[in-house]
Amino acid sequence: MQFDLLLKGGRLIDPASGLDAPCDVAIANGRIAAVDADIPADRAAQVVDAGGCIVTPGLVDLHSHVYWGGTSLGVDADRLAAKSGTTTFIDAGSAGAGNFLGFRRHVMERSKVRVLAYVNISFAGIFGFSQTVSVGECSDLRLCEPREVVAAAREHRDVVVGVKVRSGRHAGGTSGIAPVDLALEAADQAGLPLMAHIDEPPPGRSEVLPRLRKGDILTHCFRPFPNAPVFASGAVRPDMRLARERGVIFDLGHGMGSFDFAVARAMLEEGLAPDVISSDVHLYCVDGPAFDILVCMSKLLALGMPLVEVLRAATQAPARAIARPDLGTLAVGTVGDVAVLRQRPGRFTFVDAVGASLVADQRLVCEGIVIGGTWWPNEAANDLSETERFEAHAHHTHVEVAARHFGHRHE
Repeated sequence: MQFDLLLKGGRLIDPASGLDAPCDVAIANGRIAAVDADIPADRAAQVVDAGGCIVTPGLVDLHSHVYWGGTSLGVDADRLAAKSGTTTFIDAGSAGAGNFLGFRRHVMERSKVRVLAYVNISFAGIFGFSQTVSVGECSDLRLCEPREVVAAAREHRDVVVGVKVRSGRHAGGTSGIAPVDLALEAADQAGLPLMAHIDEPPPGRSEVLPRLRKGDILTHCFRPFPNAPVFASGAVRPDMRLARERGVIFDLGHGMGSFDFAVARAMLEEGLAPDVISSDVHLYCVDGPAFDILVCMSKLLALGMPLVEVLRAATQAPARAIARPDLGTLAVGTVGDVAVLRQRPGRFTFVDAVGASLVADQRLVCEGIVIGGTWWPNEAANDLSETERFEAHAHHTHVEVAARHFGHRHE
């Protein structure tokens, strides 16, 4: 046997390589070993029939929160991986310098899937996030210490991909633009990109955007009013165009409150599609409205974004944003991470962060993933009911929400 695993008979779409054609993909020793129109099945120890499916690089979710058990908003990456087609979860600042080691030892090193992270400018990371308790980690500037962030980034350089700051009234209280400036100082010193979250002002989008450099990431790029990227008329605000021209990366970051269908339509009509599609999945949106990256991708498909570009925004683009060219591609010799997806027809109702609905005639479903050359089937591939069952849980305590997702102690 020459190969460990062979994915046979699928439509290969690898935006990074410019491939969109019927192809087989063979994996050996955890790496992509061959990509060809017809690889004999007897050359592989295991063969997966990918007929009728899209074979694409393992999805890279640039914005997620997976420090589960260590932060109030974390979900278990391994539980979502096969269902969502995700082989790399990038945590967007759940941990800061003060608790990053715990995140690494208790989650990253124990996960089957790859987990990388942005380190939060706040020493404590995101520590007070729930429906009933909301304490912004940047509301006390004593927690925002750039030297500690740089030290953490250097100590954990193999898993840290950038610096994260959450600015806005909810995340920063009355701190204004100061957390962004401190985070930029840290990112510059560490030689890393910055991911900037904006919620409601202050600070306003117009204060944050001019500070971002080429390669920095504006997450929640299609967020609703206030701090939306478009005027009430639907016209795109000039500072958004200038940021795109400067090389700032626009990341979807759906989450609980940061994706508006009306804003998305306006941006897409003006040719400003997101560079990256990410879920911002956490405990308070994993059961809706975001669910996972595949649901977010399906929403963009329903809004008219072409399939190849949707896949690019969840593979090649996020891998490039974190400077990991070995991810997000199926080029021979790269990491053997693959997603096997299917475009499932039907009638699907999607909901955005402000409660608006969108009815689609198809959605993306994952049949299984390959991580480092090992096939991991999605046992729930035929259960497509979660989006139809979605309802907000605004009045539940954090303990109740966590128990619903992870299970009660006595079960």
